[in-house]
Amino acid sequence: MAPFFEEWRDRLRAWRDRLIADPHFQRWSLANPFTRPIARRRARAALDLTAGFVYSQVLFACARLKLFDVLAAGPLTVPALAGRLGLSEAATRRLLDAAASLDLAERRGAERYGLGQLGAAFAGNRAALSLVEHQPLLYADLADPVALLKGEKRARLADYWPYSDLEQPTALQADAVAPYSALMAASQPMVAQEALDAYDISRHKRLMDVGGGEGVFLCAAAARAPHLQLTLLDLPAVAERARTRLDAAGLLSRTDIIGGDFLRDPLPRGADVVTLIRIVHDQDDARALALLRNIRQALEPGATLLVIEAMSGVKGAEPLDAYYGFYTLAMGRGEPRRVEEIEALLRQAGFGGFELLGNALPTLTSILVAKAI
Repeated sequence: MAPFFEEWRDRLRAWRDRLIADPHFQRWSLANPFTRPIARRRARAALDLTAGFVYSQVLFACARLKLFDVLAAGPLTVPALAGRLGLSEAATRRLLDAAASLDLAERRGAERYGLGQLGAAFAGNRAALSLVEHQPLLYADLADPVALLKGEKRARLADYWPYSDLEQPTALQADAVAPYSALMAASQPMVAQEALDAYDISRHKRLMDVGGGEGVFLCAAAARAPHLQLTLLDLPAVAERARTRLDAAGLLSRTDIIGGDFLRDPLPRGADVVTLIRIVHDQDDARALALLRNIRQALEPGATLLVIEAMSGVKGAEPLDAYYGFYTLAMGRGEPRRVEEIEALLRQAGFGGFELLGNALPTLTSILVAKAI
């Protein structure tokens, strides 16, 4: 864009900002029937930003107390719920009123409460609830976000993802990988369904899931494509957890399970499609590029790579910049990237033919297709 237009836009935005910040304009916009709906929406958005942490804590309390499970069987009175939740009646009413204000619960008369529409959605989504119960780790690290930004404190979240700052992650033992592996496995079905609905995996012969965790995605892909041969690569301790899951699913006969370091170890050849699910945004640029080059060396020209993760700047998923920006900061490595930034890394690694697939829930994940060239 020409400098003249940039300067003109900056001046226009500066005028807009002065206008919105003016208390007289704020009062006028609320008094004017034509601008009142806009002013009220902005006031509500400001309230949500201010009170957002409290909202999330109400949700966490509901999840921790299993309120959605209790109400899934039908509405109950406050005294009955107090007994089920292990709270006093006053505390129960306070929680229920807060939950009702967020559509997590719903008042059914003077003393009865049932599920709200959002509460019903959570009741039917165990994967989402597992992520909700994980959030206090992040919240503890964000108690002083300025100190985190300045690098004055080490976030505890980095300890939850121990591979993130190790030079020899393959040395991690089973007890170190169990917490994060279980979380990823619990939340993976949502991502797997979204990706497999957007991309027809049955067109391929062998799928390799790099950083494949406990094999949840491979199980979902195998159900969509009964002929598909499978390869899973993850750290040795994680790969053993995957072996247990894949054995229980009856998939060991069609799966190669490999324990290794996807940044340093050569990857097995033979796959015509590779998936990277919530992996790239965990890496800084140098490590992400090393990973992508390692994958490219294992592929024949024309093979497909699917990058499946939340991406910055995707329409409908804009707030994820805030969430993943600070989550990866606390984790100690990685960052959310725009689609074009991921494509630039892929291009350096030897990929092209990019396509960002349309999918139903970009707030959950995006799916970027690339071809080995």
